[in-house]
Amino acid sequence: MARLAPLNPEDLTPGQRAVADAIISGPRGGLRGPFETWLRAPGLAGPAQKLGEYCRFGTSLPRDLSEFAILLTARHWKAQFEFWAHARLAREAGLPDDIIEAIRGGTQPAFRNEAQRAVHALVTEYFATNRAGQATYDHALAALGERGLVELVGIVGYYCLVSMTLNVFEVGLPPGEPDPLP
Repeated sequence: MARLAPLNPEDLTPGQRAVADAIISGPRGGLRGPFETWLRAPGLAGPAQKLGEYCRFGTSLPRDLSEFAILLTARHWKAQFEFWAHARLAREAGLPDDIIEAIRGGTQPAFRNEAQRAVHALVTEYFATNRAGQATYDHALAALGERGLVELVGIVGYYCLVSMTLNVFEVGLPPGEPDPLP
């Protein structure tokens, strides 16, 4: 972390230790990305990491679609660490390389299905206008259902928080890794 010194695990407060243990013992398995930064405010870190756990592992959306939305969010905010981490996770979830590369380059992907088209339209329109027009909303609702659309908004909102944390505190990539975004 360029702007914050690494925390010494032996110096964590009981509140920090409880949140760190929950993250480490959960599905993420470690304190990468925004988590060490958030530990400085354990009252934020605890609920934020639980929301992130749901957004990443608990929604009704297929994992490749969730990762698609996360990559769009990382690209919008130019969150290098987020894009780097989730490009790999998107590939593991089955998102094709050409779609990942189109997002990275800021071009429209060759969609494989209506759900991808709807997610892309909603997320990019929202980032461009701070709104979702009725036709875009209706398309996303038809493609994802009410629950899926609410979860999509939650995923994108959570990863906006993650992206801002990574960018403000200049959380870097592992040594030797180049920035993936232009």
